Amino acid sequence: MPDETTEPRERYHHGDLQRALVEAAEAILTERGVEGFTLREAARRAGVSAAAPAHHFGSAAGLLTEVALLGFETLTRFLREGAAAGGTDPAARLSGQGMGYVRFARAHPARFLLMFRKDRLNWDDARLRAAGQAAFAELEDAVRAYRGIAAGRPLDRPALATVVAAWSMVHGFAHLALDGKLEGVGEAHGAGPVDDTILPEILAGLWPTRGDRG
Repeated sequence: MPDETTEPRERYHHGDLQRALVEAAEAILTERGVEGFTLREAARRAGVSAAAPAHHFGSAAGLLTEVALLGFETLTRFLREGAAAGGTDPAARLSGQGMGYVRFARAHPARFLLMFRKDRLNWDDARLRAAGQAAFAELEDAVRAYRGIAAGRPLDRPALATVVAAWSMVHGFAHLALDGKLEGVGEAHGAGPVDDTILPEILAGLWPTRGDRG
């Protein structure tokens, strides 16, 4: 008779099991948030022994780091797609990235809410740092183009201020939207609910395109 503690793991190849555990972790985060996450529950949902997640990822932080890594990789793709949608105008590309950032948060809220948690991730993981830096580099490059700074050149203080302003605005907007905090803002003024459709107006006010600048 097979050992019940090892039998579930035999249903997976190595990579398949890791993927199954990451998917289970993300489902738990969606339902319960990071505070409700446990390795034991991830193992149960993946149909493996309770020891399997620790064997593959070392700890809860290790498994959550894999989810966050996937989040940064996905965010980079959304930022690139947003910039591409902006065409050739640097302001439109920067605004497009802002839209892409919020679309990412909407599409993958569990990843978004986890990715910046300093207390729950292994930030000494070089892969996670590299993935975060790759996403941030997309924003930096868009600001360089907007500010007329050559590719690869260091950002001056005004450009850094633009980076921080852009990131802070869309990150805060995404959090407010996910928490449902924006819905009553417009209704209080008889303007109907505020949702993501107002974001292009906000971004256009911050970074007018060439046509808007005259």
